[in-house]
Amino acid sequence: MTTLLLARHGLTPLTGPVLAGWTPGVHLSDAGRAQARALALRLASLELDAIVSSPLERCLETAEAVAAGRGRRVLTDERFGECRYGEWTGRPLGELAEDPLWPVVQAHPSAVTFPGGESLTAVQHRAVTAVREWNARLGPGAVYLVCSHGDVIKAVVADALGLHLDQFQRITADPASLTAIRYTPLRPFVLRLNDVGGDVTGLRPREGSEEAGGGENSTVSDAAVGGGSGTT
Repeated sequence: MTTLLLARHGLTPLTGPVLAGWTPGVHLSDAGRAQARALALRLASLELDAIVSSPLERCLETAEAVAAGRGRRVLTDERFGECRYGEWTGRPLGELAEDPLWPVVQAHPSAVTFPGGESLTAVQHRAVTAVREWNARLGPGAVYLVCSHGDVIKAVVADALGLHLDQFQRITADPASLTAIRYTPLRPFVLRLNDVGGDVTGLRPREGSEEAGGGENSTVSDAAVGGGSGTT
């Protein structure tokens, strides 16, 4: 059983009005740096077995804020990088909303390949493959952070929830939000989604608990009938 924490990068000057994509040199704004520091404070009490980031500056800066003082360097994995939006990159969202492809992105994203860029199906495949490989590399009981981008996080969450990619627009990943997914031998459990505040101590299983063991014959993969008593 491995716990993945997905953090979206903090705000940048382009977040909201412009589709930044892989535009180089997009750094956190003052507000984004404050969000990254707040995220680091929220996670300060939680031991992390790895901190992984998209190679883009806005994610690296967010991840480095979390890594500061931990004695742990930030690792990069391009598979957690932003969707390659091709000709849409750097264009205002208001302008893109008039593009004939926009309604397809909203209602049928599994059919979308951005002109000169990447398909959303490919984004999901690479990100979920990366998650599975990091889970195997870090092993059962590990808790690790991946700092990534909104559409990438939504695609990973959709997979964890067993949703078709066409439903991933129902998921939200705000700047500097935290999403937690616990992967068990049978199924993933989404513990937190788009969380922007609150205590995080319950994200590491209690020592000696069944969740901390997670052997193949354990009941850690079973859903709690009636809702359960929580993870803290």
